[in-house]
Amino acid sequence: MSDTMAEREANTEELKQRVYLGLREDNLDPRDVVALACELLDWFHYTDAILEVVERNPADVSPTEMAALARRILDDVGFDPGFDLAPERLATLRAALRIVARDLATRGIEGEPEIEVLEDWFPVGAGVRLADGGRLNWGGCILPGMCDDPTTALASLAVMIQESLLEWTWRVWPVCPRHDLGVHGSEHDGTAVWWCAGDGGHVLAPVGELSRVLGSRRK
Repeated sequence: MSDTMAEREANTEELKQRVYLGLREDNLDPRDVVALACELLDWFHYTDAILEVVERNPADVSPTEMAALARRILDDVGFDPGFDLAPERLATLRAALRIVARDLATRGIEGEPEIEVLEDWFPVGAGVRLADGGRLNWGGCILPGMCDDPTTALASLAVMIQESLLEWTWRVWPVCPRHDLGVHGSEHDGTAVWWCAGDGGHVLAPVGELSRVLGSRRK
């Protein structure tokens, strides 16, 4: 990639971030929206929102309408603010980990785990570091977009942790004591749960409440 093209990509990304922050902080500069639309047009993005911003006089577009167009443009190009521009996502993920951590005692894992941002991954995601230093992100990580909803974040984190432990130890966890089947983290009726497929499927326990069903067991 030439330096000129790399510079243009960097400039386009910077404009996306400025528009996102302008929307987030309620101080959107229409000039940034117009500049972004022009840049994207040069990259052969021809969405309705981009064309409308380019073709209209910014003075004739109300702030509310410009904000709506800006949101559509960011959606059209799949912009994701990651963890850096949306730090509340990490807060949501850390809150989810505190809940999942209550279940780890049933697997014999003690101590307080931490969320670890994986800057060297693409796209940047998050894993879990246990108190003993072990890392739980085998085969994947939690992407920032999974953390916009607390239930999705909790279910996604539960799945990543249980799959990582399986890869690490070759031992299924958790297991439904009634059916002797491995259960899976999932969303059910708007709640993150450990779901067993036995007898047509049932909730073993909400994520975070395994000890109520299984008790605390050591490895």
